[in-house]
Amino acid sequence: MKPAPAYATGNGYTLLIVSIALANFMAAFDSTIVTIALPTIAKIFSLPVSMTSWVITVYVLVMAAFVLVFGKLSDRIGYKNVFLYGFVIFTAASFACGFLPEISSSFPVFIASRAVQALGAVMFVSVGPAMVSAYVPQELKGKAMGTTFAFAALGMTIAPVVGGVLTQYLSWNWIFYINIPIGIVAVLLGLKVIPPGVSRKPGHGFDLAGAVLIGIGLTTLLYALSEGQSAGWTDPVILGSLVVAFMSLFAFVRCELAASDPLLDLHLLQQKNFSLTSLALVLVVVANVGVLYLFPLYLQLVQGYSPSVAGLIFTSLSVAVMVGGVLGGTLFNRAGGRRVNIVSGVLVLAGYILLTTIRPDSPIWFMVLCMVLIGLGFGMLLTSASTMSMMAVPKKYQGMVSGFICLERFVPITIGVALFTIVFVGGMNAASPGSGVASEALVNINTSILIAGFWQAFLFGCIVSIVLLAIVIVARQEIHPDYLDKGDDGVHSPVMSESVEPKNGPG
Repeated sequence: MKPAPAYATGNGYTLLIVSIALANFMAAFDSTIVTIALPTIAKIFSLPVSMTSWVITVYVLVMAAFVLVFGKLSDRIGYKNVFLYGFVIFTAASFACGFLPEISSSFPVFIASRAVQALGAVMFVSVGPAMVSAYVPQELKGKAMGTTFAFAALGMTIAPVVGGVLTQYLSWNWIFYINIPIGIVAVLLGLKVIPPGVSRKPGHGFDLAGAVLIGIGLTTLLYALSEGQSAGWTDPVILGSLVVAFMSLFAFVRCELAASDPLLDLHLLQQKNFSLTSLALVLVVVANVGVLYLFPLYLQLVQGYSPSVAGLIFTSLSVAVMVGGVLGGTLFNRAGGRRVNIVSGVLVLAGYILLTTIRPDSPIWFMVLCMVLIGLGFGMLLTSASTMSMMAVPKKYQGMVSGFICLERFVPITIGVALFTIVFVGGMNAASPGSGVASEALVNINTSILIAGFWQAFLFGCIVSIVLLAIVIVARQEIHPDYLDKGDDGVHSPVMSESVEPKNGPG
């Protein structure tokens, strides 16, 4: 007999959602705010550009390497423990990022502090979807998930502005010190509103081999993808990293299939709709990366806008993602996840189709329209598909699947940047064959050649969006019986079908 879900009660619903949303906000805010201070950090430590990028790279690598580990670990020791300890580590490391490099004048110390900070962040982010699934009643799950993702978009939106003000009027250290009071509030709030939950004690040891293999595999893969374009894809280090990545990931699959209590139960992927929804999440992140990465360049290099004006125009994307997240969550229980996903896919595709028609003299309203369509679609689908994934599997896999969902949000960012860069450069090379234009600084490349590259990249975005739309049309919403037990009676389930439990998963 399954224990009743440990739902929060009364006003606890709102405060619990705020607590989870604050975690998403902090992770997005911290990963973005540092970009505005990179020139200052490079000057203080006398760093070349290649070294400066490690401030961001190390954060991404640690997040990707440990997200599955803490998702699985939370199923054992409880979501509240992982969440709160994560915020404690993150807050302490934020102080270290601002203080230790200042007294040691050491960039390696700064990078080490940044890695520990990312470790704390991945702990509280990895359990967010699981806590929504475990502690929020079914009629509020979609709205709650949408609110948490909207807060992440808010963090990305305001981080550059806040970072610029702090760096200019105080010092670069304050982009980390600002995390300390927020972290303290998050811990105190979490202690009060997060239910204690139930720790599970499986009879098998932790899947250490799987954790090591996925950590090595994802770290080397993301390193190769992020550095491959600048170092060259035939560089021995890049090639070696790719070989290690593929060997490690292959070994990880073999290990998980044989493990009695795997880090990631791959039998979950035998469930057709869960697999399709997961793939949709990956593709919508890749599609969003296309505009996130390339459109600011288009606004400045082709349209000729200043960085400040381009930033204001581009803010429409973040605002649309916020609105889309809340809208997708609100519509989830009313219309059903599948319908929300289809509408989202149509919006993303429409945005990219319009982008392929953009011209150097296109008005601002047209460019904002493109951003709004893609942002709304991305926010709605991210919310809806994440909620569908959590509700399609047994509750005992909540932490595991929560980590998997977060992985689907992290890894495709680097993959998307690499793919769109290759397509963008390929378009420029096709427009000017044999000129070696790809090795030139972007500001020195002829505008017509740049336009060819951007057009090909936006066309690639259309192709990704078409595949995405096809997948969400085929995928159907499934609700596992665990979410239809007492306490959820009377809740309208938009679509109900059988849900397959893994054959060899933990008992």
